[in-house]
Amino acid sequence: MIGKTRHHTRAAMDAASETELEGARGVLRWPPSAGKFHVSRHRPAPELAAYIAHYWAVSWDLRGEEPRYQETVPHPNVYLVFEEKKLSVGGISTTKFTRLLQGQSSVFGVKFMAGGFHPFVKTSVHSLTDRVVAANQIFGNDGNELEAKLIACRQELEMVETMDTFFRSRSPGPDEKIPLASHLVERILREPNIKTVEDLTVRTGIGRRALQRLFNEYVGIHPKWVIRRYRLHELVERLNSGESLNWSDLALELGYFDQAHLINDFRNIVGISPAQYQGATKNER
Repeated sequence: MIGKTRHHTRAAMDAASETELEGARGVLRWPPSAGKFHVSRHRPAPELAAYIAHYWAVSWDLRGEEPRYQETVPHPNVYLVFEEKKLSVGGISTTKFTRLLQGQSSVFGVKFMAGGFHPFVKTSVHSLTDRVVAANQIFGNDGNELEAKLIACRQELEMVETMDTFFRSRSPGPDEKIPLASHLVERILREPNIKTVEDLTVRTGIGRRALQRLFNEYVGIHPKWVIRRYRLHELVERLNSGESLNWSDLALELGYFDQAHLINDFRNIVGISPAQYQGATKNER
């Protein structure tokens, strides 16, 4: 299953020159250097930009090569994924995603904006957190028809056009909370000084309870989780860079009470300490 295959790789940024989209964050293991591995991303139709971040496609051919694990620390987004002629919806994953790449296969998916899936699920997005469900559980028989149309597609751009058509026909009415949710999540990503929910309330003027309700209903997870997840992404970026780190200073910079708190948070998600991860990463280079 690849219901949670969600992230792009360093190799993807060369392959996806048509997109000008931001590079990967939270990638724990890079794709294999041997064999063929390709990732591309495409923007949605302009009228869908408030709901869909981008479409993505992954393909690999590792026949004759050793299988390779791909691991990521997932983002606060919902995904629609088409693989092996099956269409599924994946909510936010609170745990590390691990996928064994082997043989030859491909995947096509939709990454929704934070808050952007709410009008399509028509209930709290939190109901999908840590779940992967068949698309027809969300879209009914229309989900089955979309699945059949994707099966009939022969090219990647056909899938993009099929998705654009599908979501254009379901374009919801105005909902000011959708862009607000997306904006708040983007601020957390872009403003590293937002280290706590209190920081977010001060910068936005939105009360803690209102933030909790908005994030639960539209994003699918509480704001503290989003803050902590993006700070872990930053830690992964630092570790992947190979730079020498002062753990005490870095813990405070990322909003942790102390070094032990940072190490425990990383270990709970990744399974090993930051130092162990950094050592393993150096050995793989």
